[in-house]
Amino acid sequence: MTTAETWKVGRLAEASGLTVRTLHHWDTIGLLSPSQRSTGGHREYNEEDLVRLYQVLALRSLGLALDTIAICLDAEVDPARLVRDHLAGVEASIAALGVLRERLARLADELSADPSPTATTLVDALRAIGGTHPEGEETLGRHLDAEQLQILRTRTAALGPAMHYLREVEWPELYRRAERLRVAGTPPADQEIRRLVARMDELSALFTGGDAGISAGVRAAWHDDPAAMSGDGGAPADDWRKLADYLDRVRNGPA
Repeated sequence: MTTAETWKVGRLAEASGLTVRTLHHWDTIGLLSPSQRSTGGHREYNEEDLVRLYQVLALRSLGLALDTIAICLDAEVDPARLVRDHLAGVEASIAALGVLRERLARLADELSADPSPTATTLVDALRAIGGTHPEGEETLGRHLDAEQLQILRTRTAALGPAMHYLREVEWPELYRRAERLRVAGTPPADQEIRRLVARMDELSALFTGGDAGISAGVRAAWHDDPAAMSGDGGAPADDWRKLADYLDRVRNGPA
């Protein structure tokens, strides 16, 4: 019987381009912990740990924070979707860099011909390093007007591939965790539920730009169609409405 190969932390750090300190930190916070220990007590990573490491690095490359990555992995992100999004992010970066290269090359030629750039040339230089992002989609038309929807599209477009994980993975998972706390009778002043609500509000501000009207529309969507918003069609709608009331009590509680 062949013994499965394992990797010690130093070898894994060298192979992945990470530092040993980083891997130790990820172990401490529970993001990536080695599944095995040697007889001498040293960390040893197996193949499943390497798969998780790839998922962590792929999600991080999409711009997600470590806390978000942990939630996404707990929610069992589809590996095929992750690879496709990672590939799409890489290809989008290559395309953007190609456009930037062409613009900068053209500006370099113009500046070589005229060492004293005009205002128009300088504006072109600023535009060259600005870039644009593909437009995202948002489906809250019953609760938001056209202008509000456009704000959401613009802001979600700026998130690129990370948008899927923030809106469709992390956000619903936060609500599911909050629902478990509600059902368990966790008081609104409890620090765990307050941290979850704080993160929900951070995501809301990320998508809405802090616009109170858009935020109200999103909350209305949760009240009207909680199954669709939560991604959990099996949960009774009344439970999600109770959750919305519970979260309001958390937000309105003592600071």
